[in-house]
Amino acid sequence: MSYGGLVSCKIRPSNAAGESKRPSVTAVGLLACGLVGSACSVKKFAVRQVGDALSSGTSVYETDPDVELVGGALPFSLKLVESLLDVTPRHRGLLLTAAKGFTLYSLAYVDSEGEVLVEEDFERGTALKERAKRLYLRALGFGTRALETAYPGITEQVRLTPRDAAARVRAKDVELLYWAAAALGLSISTDPTDPRMVLRLAEVEALLNRALDLDESWDRGSLHEFRLRLESSKPGGGDSTVMERSFRRALDLSGGERAGLYLSYAEAIAVPSQDRALFSEMIGKALAVDADQYEPYRLLNHLAHRRARWLRSRVDDLFF
Repeated sequence: MSYGGLVSCKIRPSNAAGESKRPSVTAVGLLACGLVGSACSVKKFAVRQVGDALSSGTSVYETDPDVELVGGALPFSLKLVESLLDVTPRHRGLLLTAAKGFTLYSLAYVDSEGEVLVEEDFERGTALKERAKRLYLRALGFGTRALETAYPGITEQVRLTPRDAAARVRAKDVELLYWAAAALGLSISTDPTDPRMVLRLAEVEALLNRALDLDESWDRGSLHEFRLRLESSKPGGGDSTVMERSFRRALDLSGGERAGLYLSYAEAIAVPSQDRALFSEMIGKALAVDADQYEPYRLLNHLAHRRARWLRSRVDDLFF
């Protein structure tokens, strides 16, 4: 029976003579509130169902080999996720999807483009880097909101006592730790001359260390690759032993299926040490990875191949 049928049943004439009575204002008000409440509940239920579907498993974006197609489609998808979060603001899966999506979109289609463009048009390239920073911080906001739903007060605590805050997070939320740390770390990398942001590296390290303590093999070595990148970004250069160990462990866990890992090693180790031969070797290994063979990493591998070709074209600028 429709809502209209239920309403007509509740307010039909009820006196024996058939003379109609007006329902009281209170009765009508309560009925209206009930219907509105039911409608809101149905809407939230539907949105939660859509949110669960969108945030479960590997997305169609991650398995698509067409880099440009994904780049064109992602903004619409991300705005859809944001609109769903307006209805269910504490949906963990949607918050995680937003944190991950905005981070990946900014890295692949804004930050990287700015890095390429800045050499040709400094002003436009810098503008893109600033936009990338804003997108990373938006991703961080979603990531910390997701953590906040499970660990109230953690957002502020991370700023004040990062290690104590990170210690609260349990193993089921390693993915949230990773994307919050990645979004913050990448936002810092867009402008390493900003001392206020550089100071927040302690937050990134605390979140990453906690994730490694909870599940160092998560996502087949992604945490160790992150450690390699983070260590190399430290002022004055990081500990080469830590970077080497991180690379080897990530390589072991990934089975050599992620082309980006070789690029991380090339940029973190070979360029600072001015080892041109090592650089060329790592670029070659990245390009040798079959980008289409490993479905979960398909898009990331195609993006890594694109960056590998760009890095190879700049070899004379990177080595003296």
